[in-house]
Amino acid sequence: MVATSQPLAAQAGLWALQQGGNAVDAAIATAAALTVVEPTSNGIGGDLFALVWAGGELHGLNASGAAPAALSLDVLAAQHGGQMPRFGWTPVTVPGAVRGWADLHARFGRLDFELVLTPAIRYAEEGYPLSPVLAANWARAAGIYRRLNRPDMAEWFATFLPGDFAPAPGALWRSPGHARTLREIARTNGAAFYEGDLAAQMDTHARAGGGFLTGADLAAHRSEWVTPIHTEFDGHRIYEIPPNGQGIAALIALNVLSGVDLPARRDDPQGLHLQIEAMKRGFHDAHSYVADPRQVPVDVAGLLSSGNAQAHRAHLGGRAHDPQTRAPSTGGTVYLAAADEDGGMVSLIQSNYMGFGSGVVVPGTGIALHNRGHNFHTDPTHPNALAPGKRPYHTIIPGFLGRTDGTPVGPFGVMGGFMQPQGHLQVVLNTVRYGMNPQQALDAPRWQWLDGLRVEVEPSLGEGLTRELIARGHSVTVQPEAGSFGRGQMIRRDPVSGVLEGGTETRTDGHIAVW
Repeated sequence: MVATSQPLAAQAGLWALQQGGNAVDAAIATAAALTVVEPTSNGIGGDLFALVWAGGELHGLNASGAAPAALSLDVLAAQHGGQMPRFGWTPVTVPGAVRGWADLHARFGRLDFELVLTPAIRYAEEGYPLSPVLAANWARAAGIYRRLNRPDMAEWFATFLPGDFAPAPGALWRSPGHARTLREIARTNGAAFYEGDLAAQMDTHARAGGGFLTGADLAAHRSEWVTPIHTEFDGHRIYEIPPNGQGIAALIALNVLSGVDLPARRDDPQGLHLQIEAMKRGFHDAHSYVADPRQVPVDVAGLLSSGNAQAHRAHLGGRAHDPQTRAPSTGGTVYLAAADEDGGMVSLIQSNYMGFGSGVVVPGTGIALHNRGHNFHTDPTHPNALAPGKRPYHTIIPGFLGRTDGTPVGPFGVMGGFMQPQGHLQVVLNTVRYGMNPQQALDAPRWQWLDGLRVEVEPSLGEGLTRELIARGHSVTVQPEAGSFGRGQMIRRDPVSGVLEGGTETRTDGHIAVW
């Protein structure tokens, strides 16, 4: 089974399984295809994280990149007045997704790497019709970029709005440059992206545009195999990637809720209030302490301790509180879940961050570079402060659900910037506390904390529950735009029969491919 936000990408993963591949082969095939069929949220120039169930244990991969060696707070102050821009070369960090594909394949893959990338290459060469949500996001980005009218975005228009192409449902788009790049990545197991011709092209384009990314930065990049972190709730273990990812925010919120009297019904207003308040505490810690642990110590054990959860519960009451942490910002991400007949399962997420990312595209390659550096803090005393060679606080988080006896349940994820740990919290509660199947758990109405007392809710939450939240002090806005509440997928494996059960929510063009 493969579940993701684009039908053609899910079919690419299914094809890999049909060729005799395993869940990792399927995940890589899907991920590569997503760079082609959903460039509005990810690309070859983005980052990746993955959780892999294989050999009776869960493995974590952090394939996020660091700031260029030449980028510092002093440089930021001199060129941008100390503020990190959203677009252009400055927020570009080293892209880690391609090396992530190669490292996943080297450790767990079964098929030839070139074969695994075949569907993605074909989609790029031959083209495909845009699906509705994809077309809307594409058109939205085009409007933003036209208004910005930046010279460093010229190649974006040449690549993603070529000729008379207009992003609309059913419009055919192809990218020969993207196909050539994927072929070179496939031929070299990703090496060309970091030390070969593709690396040289990125270096040259950066120098010409005043960027900081160099061939040396690319050559120095390595993925990191990490031990997943987890907490326990209602007989289950919820796993996340450790910092520099923000998955710990969801785990802290679950720890806080484990010590309160959470109502038995999902639509109980007091239960929703407590969930929102607990999530604020998770963000309080994440925004205060999450950083690159290679440069700044992050006390994961302390943050996940019962003592920390108890301290946070002191902030929970009958009224909404302001957690005094910075406001979350926007993002754009793709997620996929895959499972094979041998019990292998993959939870993988990759992103260019804000839609197409920085708006910088390397000429003739289809490589749209992310703007992940925008998540650095500009206060030099903050753990997540920008520094050369440092990875930023990262929003993308793959999730995995298990049982307290160590047996696996399956992968899950919710895309969308700082909505992601909030989506994880809600999907986990829907599953383990409220007994929903994957489709129900994903489709259920959502809320999203923004900052201070501000909360957005989906219209389907209902007027009654919305008024109850307002009565408890929340400043609530009903948000009709479904995409702002994340887009997720989930797969569960029955521990007795081995039957797979999947869900992909209606907020996106998602699909579950099974064989």
